[in-house]
Amino acid sequence: MKLTVYTRLPNQDYTASLSNSVHLACADDSGEFQPLNRNYGLLFAMATVDEDDVIHEKGLKNPYVFPTSGGTFGIVAVRVDALGEEDDESRGQILLWTSPDLISFEYQGLVPLDRERYVQEAVCGFDSTSGQYEIRWQDNDGCWYVNRLADLRKPELISPPEPAEPIAVERSAQPLPGTRPGNEITVDYAIGHRVQRAWTPVHNTGIRVAEQVSVRSADELITVRATAVYSDGSTADKQVAWDTEGIDFTVPGTYTVHGKVVTHDLPFPLASGYADPVILPWNGRYYFLATNDNVGDIGIYVRVADTLLGLFAPGFQEAVILDLNEELNFIQTFWAPEFHLIGGELYILFAVGGKVWGPQCHLMKLNQGGDIMNAADWSTPVRVRRMDGTPLTENGITLDMTYFKADETSCVVWSYRKGIGTPLDTGSMLYIATVNEADPAVLTSEPVLLSRPLLGWENVQGTINNEGPYPLITDDTVYIAYSGGAATGYTYAVGWLSIPRGGDYLDAGAWSKAGTPALSYYSLEEIYGPGHNSFFQDVDGTVLVLYHGEEQLVKHGTRCSAMHRVHFNSEGRPLLDVANERDVHPDYADCVIQVTVQSI
Repeated sequence: MKLTVYTRLPNQDYTASLSNSVHLACADDSGEFQPLNRNYGLLFAMATVDEDDVIHEKGLKNPYVFPTSGGTFGIVAVRVDALGEEDDESRGQILLWTSPDLISFEYQGLVPLDRERYVQEAVCGFDSTSGQYEIRWQDNDGCWYVNRLADLRKPELISPPEPAEPIAVERSAQPLPGTRPGNEITVDYAIGHRVQRAWTPVHNTGIRVAEQVSVRSADELITVRATAVYSDGSTADKQVAWDTEGIDFTVPGTYTVHGKVVTHDLPFPLASGYADPVILPWNGRYYFLATNDNVGDIGIYVRVADTLLGLFAPGFQEAVILDLNEELNFIQTFWAPEFHLIGGELYILFAVGGKVWGPQCHLMKLNQGGDIMNAADWSTPVRVRRMDGTPLTENGITLDMTYFKADETSCVVWSYRKGIGTPLDTGSMLYIATVNEADPAVLTSEPVLLSRPLLGWENVQGTINNEGPYPLITDDTVYIAYSGGAATGYTYAVGWLSIPRGGDYLDAGAWSKAGTPALSYYSLEEIYGPGHNSFFQDVDGTVLVLYHGEEQLVKHGTRCSAMHRVHFNSEGRPLLDVANERDVHPDYADCVIQVTVQSI
């Protein structure tokens, strides 16, 4: 099977920040290349940070994939500036990744080829005679050079450049439309198939249901579920709406019963003008909380209903539990409120600003026995503080605080930004710290920088964002979903940070950061700019993801709430893009089962 790498030509719908990244395609049975990952970038050049703490976006060009001596893979590319032009910081250097399987990648850093010359393009291959990798490259004057490297994991040990004979760089013979082709390689079919499956959206391939069951009542039949099967070999239990009409459960007998698999597909938009959505199941009811763009982000509004659909049905019940308050200097930017149960108490974590623009993290607690919908039952909000009692920041903004507890450790994660709207804008960054459940308004550790928007998909359309963190905790991993890109535009997207359970959650180096988004405007049909998400479990234990998106592919649109199921793949990792027909295909939704009614 053949694989090829490429970059894309930037256009109005796919900016240079996205197009100047490594894309991957594989040849199907017809020999034609098909883009993987929906034709969205897989590897992005990492930005640099200067002495003023300002981020300088980078891109890449002319990617080249090659086999290593150990049967794995490497990719090199030329680093460029944000617009794809020559970058002085990158002079004489190229990017290098290694990969065991072209599914996971490890960035090895910049390979220093030369101190003076700009690199136009580079190729790499293993020379079995010398036992070294040869990197041949062309400068902007058309001259060729070669450097040698024994270990791809130690790019700093590369040899000095030597003049070399020109070579013809082979491009893909069948470039995809709208791309700048790189080279292609041939891999074993089994390897290529794994790559293709890993970077092709998981989708429903069938439904399994028992051929026959014995029950004594309709209530017992309701508990009989189907199993949805997916393209990666994973499965998911599904509730079935069985048609029990015509069955007399008081009379023993056997019946042919039809049913339809119940999906969690809800119409988009669920709530127009509501961003950063959160749902809390609480005492048998559901509560909905979000940033309310319809009122200029002033006030915290909560909805309540007995069912999920009831939260978004006509005539929904909604109350303002925190409004503009000049005395408390709560004037604007009532942003990203979240419900969290901390130490057995219900809190809302949110940001709010005063007369001078500048949102800051606050929290408030529901009084014992209080009613979520009653403003008087909530404590006066307090600003979150550091260990010494000072605010989280004196010279920036803080927002989007979330909370998680894992392995007896309670942590908060939030977004911090300094110099917004100035040449010294740091971009928004994610910080983490521990708290005491008894008083979560005060940190019990120093804040630790967890992530910055250094990748092209996080730093796009002039928006330098790492924000909206929210935890998803499994048996073995703590995941933090977060958002990057334009918060009010179509490029907004959700990424993953993760760390094994039981680790040091304040060790930034112990966290892994996914290189490409888990949810973007390429993930779901006609939902643009999906981001700032949250998770919850419904009464059946199904994990659902909420987020906001937009109905149009525009730079600044109306943010609307959306929701669908979180799927866990064959390796147990959460996927955020298995929705609609990919979750349950209509061709497989109808079920038939033989039901034997037993005597009571």
